[in-house]
Amino acid sequence: MGLKPRSKHATEQSTQATFSSSAFSLDPDTLGDLVQSRDVQELHALGGVKGLEEGLRTDVHSGLSLDETYLGAPVNVAESTTSTALTEKVAIPELPISPEFDHDAFIDRRKFFGDNRLPIKQLPSFLSLMWAAYNDHVLFLLTGAAIISLALGLYQTFGTKHTANNPPVEWVEGVAILVAIVVITLAGAANDYQKEYKFRKLNKKQQDRNVWVLRSARVHDVAISEVVVGDIVHISPGDIVPADGVLIRGHQVKCDESSATGESDPVNKIAIDTNLPNDSHGIDPFILSHTKVVEGVGAYLVLATGTKSSYGRILLSLDTDPGFTPLQVRLSNLAKNIARFGALAALVLFVILFIKFCVGLRNSTEFASEKGQSFLNVFILALTVVVIAVPEGLPLAVTLALSFATTRMMRDNNLVRQLRACETMGQATDICSDKTGTLTQNEMTVVSGFFGATSQFTDQASSPDILDEENSSSVAKCMSRLSSQSRSLLRQSIAVNSTAIECQYDGGRQFLGSQTEAALLRFTQDYLELGQLDFDRASAEVVDLLPFDASRKYMITVVKLGNGLYRSYVKGAPETLLEKCVATIAQPMQGLGTAPITQDGIEQIRQTISRYASRSLRTIAICFRDVEELPFRGEEETIDFEDLMKELTFHGIMGLRDPLRADAWGAVETSHKAGLTVRMVTGDNLLTARAIAEECGIINSPDDLVMEGDKFRAMDESQQKELVPRLKVLARSRPDDKRVLVQRLKDLGRVVAVTGDGTNDAPALAAADIGFSMGISGTEIAREASSIVLMDDTFSSIVKAIMWGRAVSDAVKKFLQFQITITFTSVGLAFVSAVANSSQESVLTPVQLMWVNLFQDTLAALALATDPPPRRILDRKPEPASTPLITPTMWKMIIGQSVYQMVVTLVLYFAGTSIFSYHSSLQTSQLQTAVFNTYVWMQIFNMYNNRQIERSFNLIEGIHHNWLFIAITCVMMGAQILIMFVGGRAFSITKLTGDQWAYSIVLGAISIPIGFLLQAIPTVIVEKPMACMGRLWGRLRRR
Repeated sequence: MGLKPRSKHATEQSTQATFSSSAFSLDPDTLGDLVQSRDVQELHALGGVKGLEEGLRTDVHSGLSLDETYLGAPVNVAESTTSTALTEKVAIPELPISPEFDHDAFIDRRKFFGDNRLPIKQLPSFLSLMWAAYNDHVLFLLTGAAIISLALGLYQTFGTKHTANNPPVEWVEGVAILVAIVVITLAGAANDYQKEYKFRKLNKKQQDRNVWVLRSARVHDVAISEVVVGDIVHISPGDIVPADGVLIRGHQVKCDESSATGESDPVNKIAIDTNLPNDSHGIDPFILSHTKVVEGVGAYLVLATGTKSSYGRILLSLDTDPGFTPLQVRLSNLAKNIARFGALAALVLFVILFIKFCVGLRNSTEFASEKGQSFLNVFILALTVVVIAVPEGLPLAVTLALSFATTRMMRDNNLVRQLRACETMGQATDICSDKTGTLTQNEMTVVSGFFGATSQFTDQASSPDILDEENSSSVAKCMSRLSSQSRSLLRQSIAVNSTAIECQYDGGRQFLGSQTEAALLRFTQDYLELGQLDFDRASAEVVDLLPFDASRKYMITVVKLGNGLYRSYVKGAPETLLEKCVATIAQPMQGLGTAPITQDGIEQIRQTISRYASRSLRTIAICFRDVEELPFRGEEETIDFEDLMKELTFHGIMGLRDPLRADAWGAVETSHKAGLTVRMVTGDNLLTARAIAEECGIINSPDDLVMEGDKFRAMDESQQKELVPRLKVLARSRPDDKRVLVQRLKDLGRVVAVTGDGTNDAPALAAADIGFSMGISGTEIAREASSIVLMDDTFSSIVKAIMWGRAVSDAVKKFLQFQITITFTSVGLAFVSAVANSSQESVLTPVQLMWVNLFQDTLAALALATDPPPRRILDRKPEPASTPLITPTMWKMIIGQSVYQMVVTLVLYFAGTSIFSYHSSLQTSQLQTAVFNTYVWMQIFNMYNNRQIERSFNLIEGIHHNWLFIAITCVMMGAQILIMFVGGRAFSITKLTGDQWAYSIVLGAISIPIGFLLQAIPTVIVEKPMACMGRLWGRLRRR
């Protein structure tokens, strides 16, 4: 008797049971329940952080071991809960980052707790996509009619006698229609599959991000999918939490948990790094996955990952599809109107032909099956007119254009997070840009500075233009003259009062964090004998810190000195800190003796700051204060930082240079030519901001306005609206100033793009029509709030995004112009010829119309939607969002080409025998074939006309960059030639002579000079009639 295979679920349960008894004393369900309940007493029952540390076989000081693979030794549950305290209180370790990571590590841990991969929506099967493409009432009816036609054809083929000149192939037309339906369905499904595949790759790229994880006593840059239970993850403002856990150390940590709990206010997190208090009410150390860190820095122990995390559980319960973009909605409405037009035409055609059919029955000598076939032909023709009129290709065209644009934008360092931004960029009128990193290189270097009232320095190589010959000296000379106490104070002020982390790459030392802090640390390393950063920090007993915030414009760290005093190290914006200073170091070359700071002294400092700022330098003030006792506030007994910020002692000013990007001026100039207004919103002071704006060309007129944020905030809404059209630079701004500026511009009807990198930029990014976040220097919260991520942080990438936004709009217009021309001509030709013909037959058979519909809706969409944008696309002004989808210029081309095609086709059909003196039945059949051939070649050549929406006679401009257009054109030409030689009865065609081939292609090629002629006609000729028709249509719709 054989053994029954075990189920996967049973195997997993057995595996968990095995691991639970041999490796871990805590299982995923227990940890999940702990996080869900957020019960500190339950955490206490598990032994606190010490119990978690033992139960998860990790170390809160050094993290998991990189050597860990398989785990075998059992863990005693009782031992893991015997102590609720860590052996000692330690500061957040600031250790070198190592890029190496063994992806085969933590095998048992991953098997037991799972990895940190979230469920990905499965791609729909090809069969389901085929059903979606076929699931249309008209196609159902057409299929039914084709089956009936096939049945009658089979009866006529096998149930009746045939003459030698009339072969038994009546069944072919029914089969041909069914094959055409299958081909159209397959083509639609293939395009949908390609679209889904591309967007899935894009979504996967959006979710790729890294976090700082402590392993083997070193901080590693790890992908969020590689985070495992037991890891120690570092968090800072702007981070999006990768997994559930418990905070084990941190300062001033607050999280936005609105995405997980609905709580709108940030939640204060208390680190459980000491004995748990008896009264744990109100203490919340739990960190939830996918919530946002809005304040503070810290580290937490991971308890749940992937689908077992709180966010993973929520994601499993969701099944949402992305909404439609505004352009897709507009095109959908247009498609419905065109479909109504086609349905009405088909209905009228059917009624007329049915009446003619009924009248003709009186004198008809046909058999009943032949009469049935004649009626079925009328019905099939009417249905085919509906099929050809319904523009299924319109949604496909915009989807393909968006898919192609987002893929190519990735190459141009634009990661599109929201599809609507891709099309909205084409309408942008204003860009509100940051300075640092976007217009500048974000490579800060300390080039000037002064300490106290007597010591100044300038890096003569980097900044000779601000050298004061009388008072300044070189950096090295100035640093060597400072007393040992001044040098030590300066080194501690920079090294301790910082959240940057030291890392090692390629044998060198680098600092990971804000570029301002990195520049200060490099300066300290070069001139103040800074050793290992973590060693310097470990020597200081940090009591608490308040990280830098764009609204406060300063950072403060409180340490306890060996003499029992508490010292506050402060750095930030000079205009903010100078107001709080009451003293300065009198003689930094002799010691730390202080003297009261006078108004003349403050004025002298301000003049030096202005001189730095006028040379595009960012200035940072460094201050300190010593107190005997720390001020506390409230029942929580938190340090009152505002009180500590009083009566500061001024230590010095650092001047940092961030060079302008080489391409910044050109990108701003290109934006101006494209009709966009560029504005700079920065936290730098007014003089620095003005100097940078002038250098990169943002300020180019005497009327351009430069203003500070506090003055802008003081204005009421009407004053702001009156001012913003001239406002080019907003200096010393807060993040909310940027949001208000965006809103005022939108109130004036502008389409606004804005850049942001910080957590507090999120409201402005969300409020803008297009939000650009920084991929290098930006926080995760900023990226989450944005619609496009600049992977290289450069302004020139924004210009490329504008090009692609306009390219999407152009691609849709190209296809729209092409498809409506085919719709008008095919419906018009079928209607006129069938009604005028005594046999009630259309100039184009249903199968021929289905072939035209195939390349109209599918192949042409692929060809016309994939043209890359030419540089001259930026030579025109942005189009307002209210611009109609079909412009007067497009109507001119549509009407002109439709008239030409219908005239040529109808003349050949009705008068061709007379023109070419055809008399035999073969020649007549050849003429009908030539009419079909000519019509198709007119569409192929008209595709070239539609490559240019603007007035241009160079129809092959940039065609070598679009291999898909060339390939599809070749496929269409090859397929048409193949049909003409082997299509036979299925397409109701006969082989043509060389002359007939020649005039078919020549008449088709004449579409190109017709297009040139139409371009030369002034658009104003059609603008007035189209405006009148638009008003008439509006009135009819209202009725």
